[in-house]
Amino acid sequence: MNRLSVRVEHWPIAGSFAISRGAKTEAAVVVAEIGNGADIGRGECVPYGRYGETVEGVAAAIAALGPDLPAGFDRTALAARLPAGAARNALDCALWDLEAKRSGIPVHALAGLPEPRALITAYTISIGTPDAMAAAAAQAAHRPLLKVKLGGAGDPSRIAAIRRAAPRADLIVDANEGWTADNLAENLAACAASGVTLVEQPLPAGADEALAAMTRPIPVCADESVHDRASLAALRDRYDAVNIKLDKAGGLTEALALAAEAERHGFALMVGCMVATSLAMAPAMLVAQRARVVDLDGPLLLTRDRPHALHYDGSLMHPPTRELWG
Repeated sequence: MNRLSVRVEHWPIAGSFAISRGAKTEAAVVVAEIGNGADIGRGECVPYGRYGETVEGVAAAIAALGPDLPAGFDRTALAARLPAGAARNALDCALWDLEAKRSGIPVHALAGLPEPRALITAYTISIGTPDAMAAAAAQAAHRPLLKVKLGGAGDPSRIAAIRRAAPRADLIVDANEGWTADNLAENLAACAASGVTLVEQPLPAGADEALAAMTRPIPVCADESVHDRASLAALRDRYDAVNIKLDKAGGLTEALALAAEAERHGFALMVGCMVATSLAMAPAMLVAQRARVVDLDGPLLLTRDRPHALHYDGSLMHPPTRELWG
């Protein structure tokens, strides 16, 4: 009989991480462990208040499945018990990890995927004053891809300052639902003028009709507007790409299915993350193999990472070792 355990961990962020909805100085993650004896599968998730989740609620949802999982409990049974979200993500990834450890077959092979390769990840610049953001961008200007957090008054000045500070870096922007229909065209034009290649979620989910009524000067990516496969159909006239996050999709299983379905609908793929440790990034790397944009820099924003962490060579992230996950 497999046993289930759950714990909450707090990982300090280097400085602070700020988006249009606020700032935080630590990452609170929930870790689920499933197994019995030497083989323990692990998964990590980040509850997100934007979707009505709390650390306590997610931990309780995982624990409610009981210390002893019934025989035959698998990813299909899990999807029937829990909705898409952080709790299901931690358990789904733990079940993949457990199967890999017991079989001796890595997760990519179990999923019918090629062996993962190293990938370039974006590096995030938190929202702040133009001068503060330019200073942060100057320190990271050697990185090939920067993700710029916007979503407030004065965004054209912010992105122009970033471009001056990092003239050679590719730029993507994440507005975190912070723009309005009234300033959308101005902000997109400012991003285009600064050579931004992609803008994430400029308008609030559910209030993004203006995207369908305009000619977009650069590709726009859905983030808060997309969760799992069921959310795709309503996005086709508004977005050019979708950001797949395991915490939204409910784990690797749904994320892989979502990626395939999104491609079938003609969306480009981005794979993103919450601020978390390498344990949360490892399964996302498998989805990221097919993505146009990879944003898995969570561990780079922490003051420390867990043992057997992913190896980052600057912005080049390498696949996990078996000791970490998968």
